[in-house]
Amino acid sequence: MRPGPLLLWLLFGWTLVGVLASIGTIPLTAWLACGAGLACMMLIDAWRLLRTPSPALQRELAPVVPLGLDMYVRLRLQSAKQSLRIVDVHDLHPGGWPVRGLPHRFPLPMQAAYAFEYTLTPGERGPAVFAGCHLRLHSAWRLWSQRRTLDVVNSVRVYPNFAPLAELAGLSVELASHAIGARLQRRRGEGTEFQELRDYRVGDSMRKIDWKATARIGHFISREYREERNQQIVLLLDCGRRMLARDGAISHFDHVLNASLSLAYITMREGDAVGLLACTGRTQRWLPPQRDSGGMDLLLGTGYDLQATSAPTDYLAAARALQERQRRRALVILVTNVRDEDDSELAMAVTMLAQRHLVLVASLREQAVERAANDGGDNLEAAIRSASAMHYLAGRERVHDDLNRRGVMTLDVECAQLSGALIERYLRLKRESRL
Repeated sequence: MRPGPLLLWLLFGWTLVGVLASIGTIPLTAWLACGAGLACMMLIDAWRLLRTPSPALQRELAPVVPLGLDMYVRLRLQSAKQSLRIVDVHDLHPGGWPVRGLPHRFPLPMQAAYAFEYTLTPGERGPAVFAGCHLRLHSAWRLWSQRRTLDVVNSVRVYPNFAPLAELAGLSVELASHAIGARLQRRRGEGTEFQELRDYRVGDSMRKIDWKATARIGHFISREYREERNQQIVLLLDCGRRMLARDGAISHFDHVLNASLSLAYITMREGDAVGLLACTGRTQRWLPPQRDSGGMDLLLGTGYDLQATSAPTDYLAAARALQERQRRRALVILVTNVRDEDDSELAMAVTMLAQRHLVLVASLREQAVERAANDGGDNLEAAIRSASAMHYLAGRERVHDDLNRRGVMTLDVECAQLSGALIERYLRLKRESRL
């Protein structure tokens, strides 16, 4: 219980009356009567507030929300028989998330319902819990207030931002690839999977002509086919401490996860299967290659709560785990941040994988290092910083050259271009029949 502002003012007024009574301006009995009346009001108002039951509360929110986009939470309160007059509400949402619309104050008459919404912006992926709701009830005469906690618990799962993928759902693979940033150049072939209808071209064989479409449109229409692959792609994600670096508002690991989902979306649209192996310290999380409509849901559910940790990445352990789990030949895409100290361990790991699989190492460039290398400055400190950054980049380049000599493909790419670069390389490998 806490005294309200009105009670404090009344106590202050009663004190002034006591001062007047002490100097004989008013009778002492008047001061005592005012005190007795005020005490009765305080006790009655407090007793009524303590007997007032807490209102019933319901929280409505989506069970799955994307990272970084506004989510709306609706709270509905139902009062009991006693009137509460004024209620302050503060929901116990996950800490650290930007919120708008809380705390909220409103009148709640007797046996009435009141609903309102507030907005949250999820700040990190993974499971999150709404642990309850704080209410501050104000007594009928506004002399007291009491804070209560309603045990209304809800959980929500914060997935990577899948809104861009939802926008691409109605587009063809070609348009979706262009929207993400990749260029699709398909090799025309005589495969077994129907691709599209197009106008007849000189040199097309007669068996490619679609006679029904020709009769309907009035000129020759040919069928376009593509080769049916049904290949497998495995995303090998580095969850080590280097992925904690940030370029922009989100970490490198979140950039990698978003790019991996975009690549998986295009891959499944192409009819290929996508798997996931996440390396978190000495533990791994494995999802066998999936295709069809439910594959994307499984991939989201497996990777939504992955987080980069402060532990170093064990490339050899990851390679051995992948060799044990993935027996069929696949395109293995390792997304990491290559540094010169990784030369021996990373080379051994990818060489092991290359014995069975086609391996692509995508290395993220750090914008801060790029800026430092390009900014020589006009003092000794800036020159040393620039030289150190250039030495660091040269070491990365040596590691890439060594991997290329071992037959491993490499990509040196910024976070912002990662999605388009991965998709473009994947489509090029399909076009060249290297998968």
